[in-house]
Amino acid sequence: MLKKILLVAAFIVAFTMSVSSSYAKENLRFAFSIPNIANPYFIAVNQGFEARCKELGVEAVTVDAKYDVAKQVSDFENLMMQGINGILTCPIDQNALIPVVEQAKAQGVIVISEAQEVDNATAKFTMDEYKYGSIIGANAAKWINEKLGGEAEVIIISQDNVEPVIQRGNGIQETIEKLCPKAKIVARQAGDTPAMGMRIVENILQAHPNVKVVTGNNDSGALGGYEAVLSMQKNTPDMYVGGADATAEALAKMKEPNSVYRATVDLYPYKTGYDAASLMYKYATEGAPKEQTIVEIGMAPVWQEDVISGKFPPKK
Repeated sequence: MLKKILLVAAFIVAFTMSVSSSYAKENLRFAFSIPNIANPYFIAVNQGFEARCKELGVEAVTVDAKYDVAKQVSDFENLMMQGINGILTCPIDQNALIPVVEQAKAQGVIVISEAQEVDNATAKFTMDEYKYGSIIGANAAKWINEKLGGEAEVIIISQDNVEPVIQRGNGIQETIEKLCPKAKIVARQAGDTPAMGMRIVENILQAHPNVKVVTGNNDSGALGGYEAVLSMQKNTPDMYVGGADATAEALAKMKEPNSVYRATVDLYPYKTGYDAASLMYKYATEGAPKEQTIVEIGMAPVWQEDVISGKFPPKK
Protein backbone atom coordinates (compact mmCIF):
# COMPACT_ATOMS: atom_id res chain seq x y z
CA MET A 1 0.00 0.00 0.00
CA LEU A 2 2.79 2.41 0.95
CA LYS A 3 4.56 1.62 -2.32
CA LYS A 4 1.41 2.49 -4.29
CA ILE A 5 1.04 5.82 -2.47
CA LEU A 6 4.65 6.72 -3.21
CA LEU A 7 4.20 5.89 -6.90
CA VAL A 8 1.09 8.08 -7.13
CA ALA A 9 2.91 10.96 -5.39
CA ALA A 10 5.86 10.63 -7.76
CA PHE A 11 3.50 10.70 -10.76
CA ILE A 12 1.80 13.88 -9.51
CA VAL A 13 5.15 15.64 -9.02
CA ALA A 14 6.39 14.57 -12.46
CA PHE A 15 3.14 15.67 -14.13
CA THR A 16 3.23 19.05 -12.41
CA MET A 17 6.82 19.68 -13.50
CA SER A 18 6.07 18.71 -17.11
CA VAL A 19 3.27 21.23 -17.60
CA SER A 20 4.15 24.76 -18.75
CA SER A 21 3.69 27.03 -15.74
CA SER A 22 0.45 29.00 -15.67
CA TYR A 23 -1.46 30.65 -12.87
CA ALA A 24 -5.02 31.58 -12.06
CA LYS A 25 -5.90 35.13 -13.09
CA GLU A 26 -6.64 36.15 -9.51
CA ASN A 27 -3.99 37.42 -7.06
CA LEU A 28 -1.17 37.70 -9.59
CA ARG A 29 1.85 39.78 -8.56
CA PHE A 30 4.31 41.25 -11.07
CA ALA A 31 7.53 43.15 -10.31
CA PHE A 32 9.80 45.55 -12.18
CA SER A 33 13.48 45.35 -11.23
CA ILE A 34 14.87 48.78 -12.18
CA PRO A 35 18.59 49.62 -12.42
CA ASN A 36 18.05 53.16 -11.12
CA ILE A 37 14.67 54.81 -10.49
CA ALA A 38 16.30 58.28 -10.72
CA ASN A 39 16.42 57.81 -14.50
CA PRO A 40 13.27 59.38 -16.08
CA TYR A 41 13.22 56.65 -18.75
CA PHE A 42 12.62 53.97 -16.13
CA ILE A 43 10.00 56.13 -14.46
CA ALA A 44 8.06 56.18 -17.76
CA VAL A 45 8.50 52.42 -18.30
CA ASN A 46 7.29 51.81 -14.76
CA GLN A 47 4.25 54.05 -15.28
CA GLY A 48 3.21 52.02 -18.31
CA PHE A 49 3.88 48.76 -16.46
CA GLU A 50 1.84 49.81 -13.43
CA ALA A 51 -1.02 51.17 -15.56
CA ARG A 52 -1.42 47.89 -17.43
CA CYS A 53 -1.13 45.84 -14.23
CA LYS A 54 -3.92 47.92 -12.71
CA GLU A 55 -6.13 47.32 -15.76
CA LEU A 56 -5.49 43.59 -15.47
CA GLY A 57 -6.11 43.45 -11.72
CA VAL A 58 -2.48 42.52 -11.03
CA GLU A 59 -0.49 43.81 -8.06
CA ALA A 60 2.61 45.70 -9.26
CA VAL A 61 5.83 45.87 -7.24
CA THR A 62 8.82 48.10 -8.02
CA VAL A 63 12.36 47.46 -6.77
CA ASP A 64 15.29 49.82 -7.35
CA ALA A 65 18.78 48.30 -7.64
CA LYS A 66 20.44 51.75 -7.47
CA TYR A 67 23.06 50.59 -9.99
CA ASP A 68 24.27 47.90 -7.60
CA VAL A 69 24.67 44.57 -9.41
CA ALA A 70 24.66 42.54 -6.19
CA LYS A 71 21.48 44.28 -5.04
CA GLN A 72 19.70 43.50 -8.31
CA VAL A 73 20.54 39.81 -7.91
CA SER A 74 19.38 39.95 -4.28
CA ASP A 75 16.17 41.69 -5.39
CA PHE A 76 15.43 38.76 -7.71
CA GLU A 77 16.02 36.27 -4.92
CA ASN A 78 13.75 38.18 -2.54
CA LEU A 79 11.00 38.46 -5.16
CA MET A 80 11.09 34.70 -5.71
CA MET A 81 10.81 34.11 -1.96
CA GLN A 82 7.76 36.40 -1.95
CA GLY A 83 6.02 34.24 -4.55
CA ILE A 84 6.08 36.77 -7.39
CA ASN A 85 4.60 35.51 -10.68
CA GLY A 86 6.50 37.66 -13.17
CA ILE A 87 9.52 39.97 -13.24
CA LEU A 88 10.31 42.70 -15.76
CA THR A 89 13.93 43.77 -15.61
CA CYS A 90 16.56 45.93 -17.24
CA PRO A 91 19.85 44.31 -16.21
CA ILE A 92 22.84 46.24 -14.96
CA ASP A 93 24.98 43.23 -15.88
CA GLN A 94 23.15 40.38 -17.57
CA ASN A 95 25.92 37.89 -16.74
CA ALA A 96 25.18 38.37 -13.07
CA LEU A 97 21.45 37.87 -13.61
CA ILE A 98 21.53 34.79 -15.86
CA PRO A 99 21.82 32.21 -13.00
CA VAL A 100 19.07 33.79 -10.88
CA VAL A 101 16.82 34.19 -13.93
CA GLU A 102 17.24 30.46 -14.57
CA GLN A 103 16.20 29.79 -10.97
CA ALA A 104 13.18 32.04 -11.35
CA LYS A 105 12.06 30.31 -14.53
CA ALA A 106 12.48 26.93 -12.84
CA GLN A 107 9.95 28.15 -10.26
CA GLY A 108 7.53 29.13 -13.02
CA VAL A 109 8.24 32.86 -12.86
CA ILE A 110 7.87 34.73 -16.16
CA VAL A 111 10.98 36.88 -16.72
CA ILE A 112 11.01 39.62 -19.33
CA SER A 113 13.98 41.90 -20.02
CA GLU A 114 13.65 45.34 -21.59
CA ALA A 115 16.13 47.72 -23.25
CA GLN A 116 19.21 45.71 -22.17
CA GLU A 117 18.94 41.99 -22.81
CA VAL A 118 18.99 38.91 -20.60
CA ASP A 119 19.77 36.02 -22.91
CA ASN A 120 17.76 33.40 -21.01
CA ALA A 121 14.69 35.53 -20.24
CA THR A 122 11.25 34.22 -21.22
CA ALA A 123 10.91 37.23 -23.50
CA LYS A 124 12.87 40.38 -24.23
CA PHE A 125 11.96 43.82 -25.48
CA THR A 126 15.18 44.59 -27.24
CA MET A 127 16.92 47.40 -29.06
CA ASP A 128 20.09 47.83 -31.06
CA GLU A 129 22.19 49.96 -28.72
CA TYR A 130 24.61 51.09 -31.41
CA LYS A 131 21.76 52.08 -33.72
CA TYR A 132 20.13 54.02 -30.90
CA GLY A 133 23.40 55.86 -30.29
CA SER A 134 23.69 56.57 -34.01
CA ILE A 135 20.31 58.33 -34.03
CA ILE A 136 21.32 60.39 -30.98
CA GLY A 137 24.62 61.24 -32.65
CA ALA A 138 22.89 62.11 -35.94
CA ASN A 139 20.73 64.66 -34.09
CA ALA A 140 23.84 66.37 -32.73
CA ALA A 141 25.59 66.15 -36.11
CA LYS A 142 22.64 67.79 -37.85
CA TRP A 143 22.92 70.77 -35.50
CA ILE A 144 26.70 70.99 -35.94
CA ASN A 145 26.47 70.94 -39.72
CA GLU A 146 23.45 73.21 -40.09
CA LYS A 147 24.07 75.72 -37.29
CA LEU A 148 27.79 75.60 -36.56
CA GLY A 149 29.38 75.18 -39.97
CA GLY A 150 30.48 71.62 -39.28
CA GLU A 151 32.83 72.52 -36.43
CA ALA A 152 32.17 72.26 -32.69
CA GLU A 153 33.57 71.08 -29.38
CA VAL A 154 31.36 68.31 -28.03
CA ILE A 155 30.63 66.77 -24.62
CA ILE A 156 29.15 63.26 -24.56
CA ILE A 157 27.40 62.30 -21.33
CA SER A 158 27.59 58.52 -21.65
CA GLN A 159 26.38 55.52 -19.69
CA ASP A 160 29.61 53.59 -19.89
CA ASN A 161 29.10 52.42 -16.30
CA VAL A 162 26.53 49.93 -17.65
CA GLU A 163 28.29 47.37 -19.85
CA PRO A 164 25.52 46.77 -22.44
CA VAL A 165 25.09 50.53 -23.01
CA ILE A 166 28.73 51.21 -23.95
CA GLN A 167 27.80 50.52 -27.56
CA ARG A 168 25.26 53.35 -27.44
CA GLY A 169 28.02 55.77 -26.52
CA ASN A 170 30.12 54.35 -29.34
CA GLY A 171 27.26 54.94 -31.75
CA ILE A 172 26.97 58.57 -30.64
CA GLN A 173 30.69 59.28 -30.87
CA GLU A 174 31.40 57.47 -34.12
CA THR A 175 28.38 58.99 -35.87
CA ILE A 176 29.42 62.52 -34.90
CA GLU A 177 32.98 61.81 -36.00
CA LYS A 178 31.77 60.40 -39.33
CA LEU A 179 29.24 63.13 -40.15
CA CYS A 180 31.25 66.01 -38.67
CA PRO A 181 34.96 65.22 -39.21
CA LYS A 182 35.96 68.71 -38.03
CA ALA A 183 34.09 68.36 -34.71
CA LYS A 184 36.11 67.57 -31.58
CA ILE A 185 34.92 65.32 -28.75
CA VAL A 186 36.45 67.04 -25.71
CA ALA A 187 34.93 64.68 -23.13
CA ARG A 188 33.00 61.44 -22.84
CA GLN A 189 32.02 60.67 -19.27
CA ALA A 190 29.43 58.43 -17.62
CA GLY A 191 26.68 60.38 -15.89
CA ASP A 192 23.17 59.22 -16.63
CA THR A 193 21.41 60.97 -13.77
CA PRO A 194 20.59 64.69 -13.73
CA ALA A 195 22.98 65.32 -10.82
CA MET A 196 25.87 63.53 -12.52
CA GLY A 197 25.16 65.15 -15.88
CA MET A 198 25.16 68.60 -14.30
CA ARG A 199 28.44 67.97 -12.50
CA ILE A 200 30.16 66.69 -15.67
CA VAL A 201 29.09 69.63 -17.83
CA GLU A 202 29.98 72.21 -15.18
CA ASN A 203 33.48 70.78 -14.90
CA ILE A 204 34.07 70.38 -18.64
CA LEU A 205 32.74 73.85 -19.51
CA GLN A 206 35.27 75.37 -17.13
CA ALA A 207 38.09 73.63 -19.00
CA HIS A 208 36.50 74.03 -22.46
CA PRO A 209 34.41 77.23 -22.47
CA ASN A 210 33.85 77.05 -26.25
CA VAL A 211 31.77 73.86 -26.13
CA LYS A 212 28.60 74.27 -28.21
CA VAL A 213 27.21 70.73 -28.14
CA VAL A 214 26.23 68.63 -25.13
CA THR A 215 24.69 65.28 -26.01
CA GLY A 216 23.55 62.69 -23.51
CA ASN A 217 22.98 59.05 -24.26
CA ASN A 218 19.64 59.55 -22.51
CA ASP A 219 17.56 62.49 -21.30
CA SER A 220 18.47 61.90 -17.67
CA GLY A 221 22.10 63.00 -17.91
CA ALA A 222 21.30 65.60 -20.57
CA LEU A 223 18.76 67.27 -18.26
CA GLY A 224 21.56 67.88 -15.77
CA GLY A 225 23.76 69.15 -18.58
CA TYR A 226 21.00 71.56 -19.58
CA GLU A 227 20.82 72.99 -16.06
CA ALA A 228 24.61 73.42 -16.03
CA VAL A 229 24.47 75.32 -19.33
CA LEU A 230 21.80 77.64 -17.89
CA SER A 231 23.62 78.23 -14.61
CA MET A 232 26.83 79.11 -16.46
CA GLN A 233 24.93 81.35 -18.88
CA LYS A 234 26.02 79.37 -21.93
CA ASN A 235 22.47 79.17 -23.33
CA THR A 236 23.24 81.07 -26.52
CA PRO A 237 21.14 80.66 -29.71
CA ASP A 238 23.78 78.36 -31.22
CA MET A 239 24.04 76.08 -28.16
CA TYR A 240 22.80 72.49 -28.44
CA VAL A 241 21.75 70.14 -25.65
CA GLY A 242 20.20 66.84 -26.69
CA GLY A 243 19.35 63.52 -25.18
CA ALA A 244 17.23 60.44 -25.77
CA ASP A 245 14.15 58.60 -24.44
CA ALA A 246 11.71 61.52 -25.01
CA THR A 247 10.91 61.75 -21.30
CA ALA A 248 8.25 64.12 -20.04
CA GLU A 249 10.93 66.16 -18.29
CA ALA A 250 12.91 66.65 -21.51
CA LEU A 251 9.82 67.59 -23.52
CA ALA A 252 8.94 70.17 -20.86
CA LYS A 253 12.45 71.67 -21.04
CA MET A 254 12.13 72.01 -24.81
CA LYS A 255 9.10 74.26 -24.30
CA GLU A 256 10.83 76.65 -21.92
CA PRO A 257 11.44 80.20 -23.27
CA ASN A 258 14.70 80.37 -25.24
CA SER A 259 15.40 76.72 -24.46
CA VAL A 260 18.59 75.16 -25.82
CA TYR A 261 17.28 71.62 -25.28
CA ARG A 262 17.05 70.88 -29.01
CA ALA A 263 16.38 67.19 -29.56
CA THR A 264 15.71 63.79 -28.08
CA VAL A 265 14.81 60.32 -29.40
CA ASP A 266 11.52 58.57 -28.69
CA LEU A 267 12.02 55.05 -27.38
CA TYR A 268 8.37 54.66 -26.36
CA PRO A 269 9.13 53.82 -22.71
CA TYR A 270 5.51 53.96 -21.47
CA LYS A 271 4.42 51.64 -24.29
CA THR A 272 7.28 49.25 -23.50
CA GLY A 273 6.20 48.92 -19.87
CA TYR A 274 2.54 48.60 -20.84
CA ASP A 275 3.18 45.94 -23.50
CA ALA A 276 5.58 44.02 -21.26
CA ALA A 277 2.89 43.73 -18.56
CA SER A 278 0.39 42.51 -21.18
CA LEU A 279 2.77 39.82 -22.42
CA MET A 280 3.67 38.80 -18.88
CA TYR A 281 -0.03 38.38 -18.05
CA LYS A 282 -0.63 36.29 -21.16
CA TYR A 283 2.25 33.94 -20.36
CA ALA A 284 1.44 33.79 -16.63
CA THR A 285 -2.17 32.74 -17.29
CA GLU A 286 -1.79 30.70 -20.48
CA GLY A 287 1.72 29.30 -20.13
CA ALA A 288 4.96 30.49 -21.69
CA PRO A 289 6.18 29.27 -25.10
CA LYS A 290 9.27 27.09 -25.34
CA GLU A 291 11.01 29.58 -27.64
CA GLN A 292 12.04 33.01 -26.37
CA THR A 293 9.84 35.87 -27.57
CA ILE A 294 11.67 38.88 -29.03
CA VAL A 295 9.95 42.26 -29.38
CA GLU A 296 11.77 45.08 -31.17
CA ILE A 297 11.58 48.49 -29.46
CA GLY A 298 10.93 51.36 -31.86
CA MET A 299 12.99 54.56 -31.95
CA ALA A 300 12.59 57.90 -33.74
CA PRO A 301 14.24 61.36 -33.52
CA VAL A 302 12.22 64.16 -31.90
CA TRP A 303 13.06 67.81 -32.53
CA GLN A 304 12.23 70.84 -30.41
CA GLU A 305 10.11 72.52 -33.09
CA ASP A 306 7.83 69.48 -33.29
CA VAL A 307 7.31 69.52 -29.53
CA ILE A 308 6.58 73.25 -29.47
CA SER A 309 4.18 73.02 -32.43
CA GLY A 310 2.33 70.06 -30.92
CA LYS A 311 3.29 67.74 -33.77
CA PHE A 312 4.92 65.57 -31.12
CA PRO A 313 3.61 63.57 -29.41
CA PRO A 314 1.28 62.57 -32.25
CA LYS A 315 -2.43 62.69 -31.51
CA LYS A 316 -3.96 59.25 -31.02
